[in-house]
Amino acid sequence: MTRYARPETVEEALHLLGDGVWRILSGGTDFYPQLGDRPVRDNILDISSLAALRGIAETEAGFVIGAATRWIDIARHDLPPALGALRQAAREIGSIQVQNAGTIAGNLCNASPAADGVPPLMVLDAAVEVRSREASRRLCLSDFILGNRRTALRPGEMVTAIVVPRRAASGGSAFVKLGSRRYLVISIAMAAARLVAAPDGTITDAAVAVGACSAVAQRLGFLEDALVGRSIWSDLGEAVHASDLAALTPIDDVRGSADYRREAALEIVRRAVRAAAMQSSGRDLAA
Repeated sequence: MTRYARPETVEEALHLLGDGVWRILSGGTDFYPQLGDRPVRDNILDISSLAALRGIAETEAGFVIGAATRWIDIARHDLPPALGALRQAAREIGSIQVQNAGTIAGNLCNASPAADGVPPLMVLDAAVEVRSREASRRLCLSDFILGNRRTALRPGEMVTAIVVPRRAASGGSAFVKLGSRRYLVISIAMAAARLVAAPDGTITDAAVAVGACSAVAQRLGFLEDALVGRSIWSDLGEAVHASDLAALTPIDDVRGSADYRREAALEIVRRAVRAAAMQSSGRDLAA
């Protein structure tokens, strides 16, 4: 018989997870569409009432985002420019109704190649905090998301927070998403970039990630290395070449061909890098 539980504390949720097989439900924005016309057959652990899993806190170590924090809360929170890409992604995830219900951990645990939250978190070197009844651990995103709809979560575990280290919460960042229309659309390709510059304008750190063009979003290490040492005031788009995206493995589907995705990714990476440079240098984006 199918069971439904709505724990009142994180400890109660972890106790239940340790005693059986449950499917965790929070915002439900992926859960219900995936069901379609099929009845619910899994045991459901509804964590939507756990206030301890919601909110954004700044600590000496960095920023801690509760697993059940909604996208609308991220979009409205006063975050530094380094987390600007995450705020931009939050504003473009689904409709306002989805943003009011969908959660950051749900986006990661669904592990869709087109998950908008992943590239902005990747350029922040974010870690996923995972807990069970017995222990807790932290995993970087590349170790947490293993493939299309696959994560490193073990039986009895749940995500409790996403942690952005202090060292990555500097500079400016930007997020660029391409879909078949401006809003309410699944990404054809997306990119996030974060750049840090010294007072003389020399780039000292760079992070660039592309999503929806591989089974898992990818950091562009060769491009990041090429950007370091350049001037933040130069046209950094010219530093982005097709060879920098060689590791991507886009597919053909109803939203676009692999060739189109690869060409589109090149352009949106250029746009993301240029926009991140503007944020990092303090230039007016409208100028």
